[in-house]
Amino acid sequence: MHKYKYIILGAGPAGLTIGNCLKQEGENDFLILECEDEPGGLCRSTEVDNAPLDIGGGHFLDIKRPKVTKFLFGFMPEDEWNLFDRDSRIQIGNHQIGHPMEANIWQLSLEEQVRYLKSISEAGCNRGTEPPKEFIKWIYWKLGDAIAEDYMIPYNQKMFGNELDKLGTYWLEKLPNVSFEETLLSCLSKKAYGKQPGHERFFYPKQYGYGEVWKRMGKALGEHIKYSTKASSLDFNGMVVSTSEGNEYWGKYIITTVPWMSFDSFVGMPRKIEESIKSLKHTSIEIKYFSQNLDTKAHWIYYPSKELDFHRILVRHNFCLGSKGGWTETNIDRVCDSDPDTGFRYTNKYAYPLNTIEKPFVMKQLLNWAKTKGVIGVGRWGEHQHYNSDVTVELAMDMVKKLLHEEALCY
Repeated sequence: MHKYKYIILGAGPAGLTIGNCLKQEGENDFLILECEDEPGGLCRSTEVDNAPLDIGGGHFLDIKRPKVTKFLFGFMPEDEWNLFDRDSRIQIGNHQIGHPMEANIWQLSLEEQVRYLKSISEAGCNRGTEPPKEFIKWIYWKLGDAIAEDYMIPYNQKMFGNELDKLGTYWLEKLPNVSFEETLLSCLSKKAYGKQPGHERFFYPKQYGYGEVWKRMGKALGEHIKYSTKASSLDFNGMVVSTSEGNEYWGKYIITTVPWMSFDSFVGMPRKIEESIKSLKHTSIEIKYFSQNLDTKAHWIYYPSKELDFHRILVRHNFCLGSKGGWTETNIDRVCDSDPDTGFRYTNKYAYPLNTIEKPFVMKQLLNWAKTKGVIGVGRWGEHQHYNSDVTVELAMDMVKKLLHEEALCY
């Protein structure tokens, strides 16, 4: 039995932040267990065609959280990053327009602008009706028939699957908020109005992939990380993590940043809670490299067309300087096995947590109960929330601060 004060599961952004924050506070009685042979989780990078490629899809460092960027710059200084103004676009038919769509329909023909404006004006949110609780109906209510049917519904079906009405609407504040008045202003003035989406400005490494900063954080932790070690069982009674290799690790606290669905078994968990974990849904994605440069200045492009398997392209040569080509993101259920092998491809089993209707109740019940036992869930998978990496880092930093404060009060 290996004993530590803190056992941390997963060396992705959350786990690496927790470990480094503990170390910076003078706490060294901890161990991180990571199933892969390197750190970074979904934010890992590899080298393809003599340039970095991010195997987890598209990940960038948003500038909106100064304490996060300051923390990460402690491992990879700011002068090793380039700062970009986000250029993301949507392919609508034969036209490519800026994202979000409702702020950029002015880039379409006058006839199309009129069609979209008329549809938005008739949307439920502009007629004063109550917002529906079903995902698809909410999209119609918020954006009108035209944007719903041309973009939002087909794109989300490609990304999250066809059963969209199993998704809740509680998370949709994450979407850009552009009013009808702002959409009309954008058409008249020919510039975007309204709240911009996440990553309005972002950092990306000058010479590396996004995985570099997490590699350095892993290196800073040295022997505090045990790689190629999968947590298979979690015993809440004994506070023991068992691994697939047959080893056992005891912790006064166990902090999990890995998917709850990835455990083979739980000990001491109420059956009702254990059964509810089975209702948690997620998607898997495949990323596939292509070498040709695209004739665009966009950093990434969304593709709602059902004729294409992939839902997004990351245009590598426009943010990873000195590279060429890019990569597609495709929901694993849409990957065509007969596609010719064009080179590097990688499958992420756990890519996006799905915000199903019942998820908030399931996670509240699970996390509250687990915490009473000394087990804490943090980050995208520990909380089953579609967090970006900067949000994950901030949550992990705050969690460590709170945990150490509570520890100090006990003494």
